[in-house]
Amino acid sequence: MPRNWATPLAYDIVVSNQLHLTTISGKALNSTGKVVDFLVGAMGVSALLVGRIAFGLTSGLFLLVPRWELPLSAEAVSLSKDGNVAAISADSFLNSLGINIHVAQGYYSGNYIEPLRYIGVRNVRDSAGHLSGLLRLHAEAGVKVDLLLWCELGPEMSAALQLAAADALLSIEGPNEPNNFLIKYNGNSGGGQGSWLPVAQCQQDLYKAVKADKVLHAYPVFGVSEVGAEPTNVGLQYLTIPSGARTEMPDGTQYADYANVHNYVSSTRRMYQDNQAWQAADPTLNDAWDGLYGEYGRTWRGHFDGYSNAQLKTLPRVTTETGWDTGINAGGQAVQGKVLVNTYLSQFKRGWSYTFIYELVDGEGGPGEQGVYTAHYEPKLAATYIHNLTAILADKSTGAGTGRLNYAIPNEPATVHDLLLQKSNGNFELVVWGEAVDQSKEVVINFGAAHKAINVYDVTAKTDPIRKYNDVRSLPLVVGDHAMIVEVID
Repeated sequence: MPRNWATPLAYDIVVSNQLHLTTISGKALNSTGKVVDFLVGAMGVSALLVGRIAFGLTSGLFLLVPRWELPLSAEAVSLSKDGNVAAISADSFLNSLGINIHVAQGYYSGNYIEPLRYIGVRNVRDSAGHLSGLLRLHAEAGVKVDLLLWCELGPEMSAALQLAAADALLSIEGPNEPNNFLIKYNGNSGGGQGSWLPVAQCQQDLYKAVKADKVLHAYPVFGVSEVGAEPTNVGLQYLTIPSGARTEMPDGTQYADYANVHNYVSSTRRMYQDNQAWQAADPTLNDAWDGLYGEYGRTWRGHFDGYSNAQLKTLPRVTTETGWDTGINAGGQAVQGKVLVNTYLSQFKRGWSYTFIYELVDGEGGPGEQGVYTAHYEPKLAATYIHNLTAILADKSTGAGTGRLNYAIPNEPATVHDLLLQKSNGNFELVVWGEAVDQSKEVVINFGAAHKAINVYDVTAKTDPIRKYNDVRSLPLVVGDHAMIVEVID
């Protein structure tokens, strides 16, 4: 690409190397990576148990030297003509990070404490079984819980209240993937290719119960996941069914505060290409990532209309499952680590309030190697890279305001993205990440004035700066396939 170098400089080059199931249907990948419908034979087990069982390029960086809150959509933070960009608090970004665990399936919560402390992720997703384990994780690892419900509303609401009393509750989530896991509500089975009215009725009653409770009303309700699979139009593709929607549930039915999507960054085709994470986070893209459009814009199974593209861009939304399998997806541990860091960043930049990676430990929610830890609780590179990201950005002060930084990246390539954060101590943390699979891109960060100090970090290297500078006005970078952080200090 053409260079736009403001002033002639001398450059140094730095290289950083680095089961029993009820009859169900849904989407799966065949051996070619194509999405196919599947059917599992009837074996008869409780819907709660079924749900718990399933809830289950390496180019380097080259440096050329001279709590319930809806985070701001960084896409809406535009670069003004004078280059002044509004920062978002680093704390808000860190609050958006989550991961799936499986205490409810009987895994020992004590094994999760050190891994959660290490990666620095602040939220976990799990069901209500073994509630004491979730309370322990909050007490010892500081995490809050997105509580996944299975339409056993009495005991599940009680669990939510206990978590709230301990300040351990983040949110309350409706049933997980009813296309894959049937629920039972008021004596009726729902989901699969059968009626989804019980699913809709459960979610409606869940929302009513939460909002009527004097404690729980303050917590967000996440919608049912995989609502694009509804075979008839019960309106789950809406947070609130609008007038004239002609669904099987009444107009005005309220389901959730946030749309809930499982837009796996690995894609439905197991591919690895430029802008992998960026495209998965696109709210209007109808492609291989099972994204917001196919769930809440025009449903992928029944093709029922939901929100317009303009509405999808501002729709409150969360991702409760996304991930990368080191066994079947490209690139092994190194690519998994880079892609998952890129996923956290891309999701936040494009307006997702929370993003939960699936999962903490290999094989606990089912077969596969999607964990950021092995089945023996050994950290993969993904755990290391996420740790580096959260350690560099660490900031727990929630009261500080944010300012603006005068900077611009002229001719920023399509595979390079940036997000401006600020810590409570006033330091700006400009995160720049690349999503080019096999080639690097040259960029220049131009500042409006010289800054007292600039530190550059590489999340694939360490938590200490790889370079430090004083009185820098322009910083050329060559960006590859992962994230770096430019810290600006005055």
